[in-house]
Order: sequence, then structure tokens, then C-alpha cells
Amino acid sequence: MTTALLTHSDALGHVTPPGHPERVARLEHVLHALEPLDLMRVTAPMAAEDDLLRIHPRSYIDMLRDALPEEGFAQLDPDTFLSPGSLDAAWRGAGAAVRAVDLVASGEAGNAFCAMRPPGHHAETETPMGFCLFGNAALAARHALDHHGMGRVAVVDFDVHHGNGTQDLLWDERRALFVSSHQMPLWPGTGARDETGAYDNVMNVPLAPGTDGGRMRAVYQEEVFPRLRAFAPELILVSAGFDAHADDPLANLEWEEEDFAWLTRELCALADELCGGRLVSVLEGGYDLAALAASARAHVTELKEAAG
Repeated sequence: MTTALLTHSDALGHVTPPGHPERVARLEHVLHALEPLDLMRVTAPMAAEDDLLRIHPRSYIDMLRDALPEEGFAQLDPDTFLSPGSLDAAWRGAGAAVRAVDLVASGEAGNAFCAMRPPGHHAETETPMGFCLFGNAALAARHALDHHGMGRVAVVDFDVHHGNGTQDLLWDERRALFVSSHQMPLWPGTGARDETGAYDNVMNVPLAPGTDGGRMRAVYQEEVFPRLRAFAPELILVSAGFDAHADDPLANLEWEEEDFAWLTRELCALADELCGGRLVSVLEGGYDLAALAASARAHVTELKEAAG
């Protein structure tokens, strides 16, 4: 078995205004860092509209289409922009998440990483925000549940910002467990411990500014991993944001590359223990280019090691 890497050049066509942190160079640096690794390289397909309709209403998809500019930028909120290539990028990001689940569920790949942008975990049911347009991790979860007939899936989000979009999209989904560790206080201001989902299917683990890798490891060992074992998912999905890195300009946690490697290794071990190794990871944040590239490579190297 091997690790599948899903990407597409369309993801480079989502252009943001000068100085915007979620920029084309993010993906260029990630792909350059992953280039030496021996991976199953898969072209990310466009998502089918029926797939997107699992999580977003048609009115939302139509709104994005109507807002797409022919040139320049369209601003959806203070942080979120569309350029002429943005929807192709977003549709391929959603398609990558769906295809990755297919590859792992069928046994064609041991696990998978979707190196796409824009990210997805802030996109709510009818609201684009936080650089995000479609909820890729939530879509992957619903695809696994509805298309592959899995009974339980877990989404683990270690991005430094709370995955409010994934939480919103899975709030009423009793078959999914959403776990988010994130800095608090920090934008978007959600993710308190008392936000637990309609069926006690949401677990938020706020971390204080300055939390380092040692404290993160203790929190995951004491709180997150036991919850995942109790839930016993048939697939683990990961929202892999690397902006908890000490060098990231948008937040104040103090993780290093080896912390992302450790967390990935532990999640892969849990996937091996609970669900035949089935794990799909999607790229979220990370805004210091060097830290992002190094952390993504550490993450995918551990995926590759786990896939054998």
C-alpha cells in the first residue's frame, strides 16, 4: 500500500490580492517539499455537483457562481476573495477529498493527502469565510457515510483556528465525530468546550496562546485519543492546518515540525488500530511558507511510513 497525493494545477489559479496570507505560493512550497517523496500521484477531479449538495444548498453554490468575477477580484467577506479561477480550484479541492476517500475505502491507497487550496474548514453551510469556499473535510465525511456506507467517521482538525465550518456542517450528523484543537482566544471566536453538537458528536479542545508541542501531546493523549477510541470510527479524516507552528504569523502556538510529525504518527497508529489504517488528510492553513513546507513534508512522510 502507499500514500496517495491528490493535487491539480487549478489550485494555483485561485489568486488572492497582494499581501493576502492565503496565496498561491503556499501550495507551490508544499508541492516542492513533497516532490522527492515516492507517492501515488493522483490528479484531483472536479467534484460532482451532487457531491457538493451533500453539504451545501444549491442556492449557496449558485451564489458563488454569480459572484465569480471575469477579471480582478470579488470580495465575499473581509478575508475571502474570488478571482476568475477560484471556483475551478474549489471544485477540484472538493473533488480531491471525495476521490481520496474512494481510494482509501477501496484499498487502492493506504492513506491520502489532498494538497489543494483554497482551504475549507471555515466554510459554513451557506457562508463562505476565513479564505474558505467549500467544506472539504465535511464533504469527505458525508461521502464516506452516504456513498461508502460507513457507520462512523471521525474528523480531527489540528489547524490553529477553530474549524467552525466543519462543525456547522456536521453539527447534526450523529454518525460523525468532529474533534478540533485550536488556539483560544483567536478568530473566528468559536470552539468553546460547551459546543458539543446535536448528538454529543463535537469535541472542542481550546489551547491557550503559547501552548507548545509538549502540552499539545499531553492534551491529545489525555483527551482526544481516548475519545477517538471510544467512538471507533471506520475512517479518520484530518484537517491538516500547519499554522500552529511557532513561526506562523497569524497565531501564537509554539509547535514545531516534529510535533506535527508526532501527531500524524499517532493518528496513523489509531487508524491502524481502529479502522484498517484508513486515513484521509486535507490541507488547511499554514502561512509561513518555510514552516508550512517543512511541516507538510513531515506530515506526509509519516503518512507514507504508516501506509508501508
